[in-house]
Amino acid sequence: MATAQQIRQAYIDYVLTHNEKPKTVYSFVKKLKITEADFYQFHSSFESIEKAIWFELTFETISKIKEQEVWLQYTSREKMLSFFYSYLENLKNERSFVIYSLKNYRGKFSTPDVLSGVKPIFENFAQEIIDDGLERGELAERKFLTKRYKDALWIQFAFIVNFWINDDSDGFEKSDEAIEKGINVTFDLFQHSPIDNLIDYGKFLSRNGKFKEKMGL
Repeated sequence: MATAQQIRQAYIDYVLTHNEKPKTVYSFVKKLKITEADFYQFHSSFESIEKAIWFELTFETISKIKEQEVWLQYTSREKMLSFFYSYLENLKNERSFVIYSLKNYRGKFSTPDVLSGVKPIFENFAQEIIDDGLERGELAERKFLTKRYKDALWIQFAFIVNFWINDDSDGFEKSDEAIEKGINVTFDLFQHSPIDNLIDYGKFLSRNGKFKEKMGL
């Protein structure tokens, strides 16, 4: 009986050779010389295979970077940069499949079905980094906005992956630049800024209305 990994590899080989999914599970397992029951023991459909592959690539990246000795010393910004640099390195091993898997996706504001399993694990990971950054005072706590930080990082995730699959620069140098600029800008927005000071000052004035009246303001 084939293992889950063997089934997934056979699926990758098939779609990259034929540029399409197998017509049926029956025809696919026949070539593998396994039964449909063997297939369904691990996956409910071809779509579930793709979702599992994406999940594993993401989970594997997160697990590996967290094992680094310097991980706990990183700032929240450095942790997210480390994730994306490592993630693209990991995706290189399956670049042809990644391009195939996302090539038919044309939506602008929704998550591709194949990434539906990736989004929650990435957002949980991003929230851990955000919470740590807030606790350390690296990031600004903003009413109504702080809970949206992870959404901003998910948008960066989608942008960076899409940029990478279209990147034709040597060594994917442009993708590295996209990571650096995108994550740095995002975390600049997460950090304390003059706007935060202005908002705090406005709150102070609103709490001290009588003082304003005495000052003739």
